[in-house]
Amino acid sequence: MKAVLTIVGLGPAGLERLSESALAVLEDASRTVILRTLEHPAATGLALRRDVVTCDDLYESANDCDAVYEAIVDRVLRSARSAPTVYAVPGSAVVGERAASDLRSRAQAEGIALDVMAGESFLDLLLFRVGVDPIADGLQIVDGRDLPDPFPLHLPTVVTQVDRPLVLAEVAAILSRVLPDDTPVTVLAALGSPDELVTTTVLSELPGHEAGPRTTLFFDPPPVGWHGLVTTNRRLRAECPWDREQTHHSLVGHLVEEAYETVEALSRLAPAAPGGEPDYAAYVEVEEELGDLLLQVVFHATLAAEAGAFDVEEVAEGIRRKLVRRHPHVFADVEVSDSDQVLANWEHLKAAEKNRDSLMDDIPVALPSIALSDKMQRRAASIGFDWHTIDPVIAKIEEELAELHEVLDDPERAAAELGDLLFATVNLARHLKIDAELALRHAAHTFAQRFRNVEALAAAGTDTLAEMSLEEIDALWRRAKRADSPGGDGATD
Repeated sequence: MKAVLTIVGLGPAGLERLSESALAVLEDASRTVILRTLEHPAATGLALRRDVVTCDDLYESANDCDAVYEAIVDRVLRSARSAPTVYAVPGSAVVGERAASDLRSRAQAEGIALDVMAGESFLDLLLFRVGVDPIADGLQIVDGRDLPDPFPLHLPTVVTQVDRPLVLAEVAAILSRVLPDDTPVTVLAALGSPDELVTTTVLSELPGHEAGPRTTLFFDPPPVGWHGLVTTNRRLRAECPWDREQTHHSLVGHLVEEAYETVEALSRLAPAAPGGEPDYAAYVEVEEELGDLLLQVVFHATLAAEAGAFDVEEVAEGIRRKLVRRHPHVFADVEVSDSDQVLANWEHLKAAEKNRDSLMDDIPVALPSIALSDKMQRRAASIGFDWHTIDPVIAKIEEELAELHEVLDDPERAAAELGDLLFATVNLARHLKIDAELALRHAAHTFAQRFRNVEALAAAGTDTLAEMSLEEIDALWRRAKRADSPGGDGATD
């Protein structure tokens, strides 16, 4: 006898909502009925009418969900090989039922005759209750126990599997990062049953609601996050007089300014960040500056879309593809031993893509001099033109400093030698894996703060800085420096 398996969806509520054909299959005494769980009104009702096998024991004994699904599939197929079998699941057999999906592929591979009676999904009732047409309005459905990251909030959204208070609280916390506290959220439970619950609350009060095996959330978010930024920028471009006047060239100054302000904010983080103890106050500033910088990217993409050149999604996809191409050690079968080899591969692949004649080609000459020097050195190092230890790097700095001493009376030659010295210093920073720009910026900030302290110390005395000798100012400087040192108070010389 050919093995026969039927998968039946029990719908969202009791047996009364099942079709006559589905009920007939479930009540057929010649078939073995296996229920995924008894924790469902139709499953409980069916168990009162006939003998059934449940899989609740598998949930209790397995270590994780993957093991549960595998055990369910094995149990159902063993039964189907010996007798006609029905596997019955809550809701629809084709919505959110991984074991049912696995059974379909396994049954086909084993030559087991398979029939699927999908049944009514809770989504059918939910869409009617909240008044959403998934074709006209759009819809996304996510699992509350495994929310996507990033979580796009641009369509009417259904969050399923909100089966425990902890899951409800976590969902609310994630949504509250970007959604306003007064965002309406509909809580739905036991749809189709006499005890059905449909209530609307606001996001800030969501954690106080109950959660259970048949609890689902629905909300229609306002434009927020990435999609909200793009939408808002397009509206401003259409309706704001200033935004309407902008061109790619008029925005360049803003782009450069925001880039430098982002660098400024990043410089306030600890050198090991994100390692070590997070400085949340500094990260608040970084978040704001990254947003300002991101706006510039989106604005230029909006202008390009007007010209018919590309849009912001193509920008994102273009860089995604580039990352895949240039990381064959992650996305293909290339092997690398360390980060230096990663960089070498990157430059090799980039040169091939851009058809360079020289490694020095396509380096933007408008880069700040420190960044320009660093980029040139990295390009050269990618083909092995580099020292392998720190000693010759330091020796080169000492050599350039000595050469500068020899030409101090010749301004033109001194300028050239000073440039060589600065270039060599950038090379030392690169070997030490220190960002030379951030290091110099930190030194400048330190100097400014100490000089302010010197001014304050002078103001507390009788003479102004302009009236003091260099030795007197230097003494104040040393006091200010000690005040910056751990345990120093600057009270004595």
